[in-house]
Amino acid sequence: MAKRKRGIFKKAWTILWRALLLMILVLLVFRFIPPPTTAFMLQSDYPVKQTWIDIDELPSYMPLAVVASEDQRFPDHFGVDFTAISKALSQYDDGDGLRGASTITQQTAKNLFLWSGRSFIRKGLEAGFAVSLEAFWGKKRILEVYLNIAEFGKGIYGVEAASQHYFSRSASKLTMNQAARLAVLLPSPRTRNPNDLSYYLRQRVDWVEVQMQQLGPDYLKPILE
Repeated sequence: MAKRKRGIFKKAWTILWRALLLMILVLLVFRFIPPPTTAFMLQSDYPVKQTWIDIDELPSYMPLAVVASEDQRFPDHFGVDFTAISKALSQYDDGDGLRGASTITQQTAKNLFLWSGRSFIRKGLEAGFAVSLEAFWGKKRILEVYLNIAEFGKGIYGVEAASQHYFSRSASKLTMNQAARLAVLLPSPRTRNPNDLSYYLRQRVDWVEVQMQQLGPDYLKPILE
């Protein structure tokens, strides 16, 4: 029995270190090469539209709009916002559903490697991948990949495909208002259209633009240089 347990433990350990080695290899490759697809794209019920665009080709307010809307502490945390997680867990204990509290890094990890849902298992994996992304990629690459793989509509992934679809122009030509309108799609991209926003979402766009002005045009400069 003891010999059998040792054998099982040895196999499990072998699988674990091989999986970790594979993950490190994938992260190193995607540090320099655009991911050819993602877990979310593979799970999509719609034809996938995506065109990669380097972050240096985007107007500075496109990444700023996403950070202002989704994760204003992005330059400062190491992949996981423990304050937001603590608040989400407190709300869960009070009887509310398990809320997101995901950083841009966590959303990048989820889109690349995982699945939708709010289970503790998935959130735990998401946090682990997020810390790994911060360690292997750094902020600029994380933001670049996120802007290229986030879903902005039914089967529409990345700001370039979204800009072409909604505004008939490259993301490099987006206006500040258009960038803000794309940013507000991210929580529910399959039910929102930047050209047909509800009153609430128009107010949200105004809020994002105010946040962008308050953060300032140089807010992301230290991580994008």
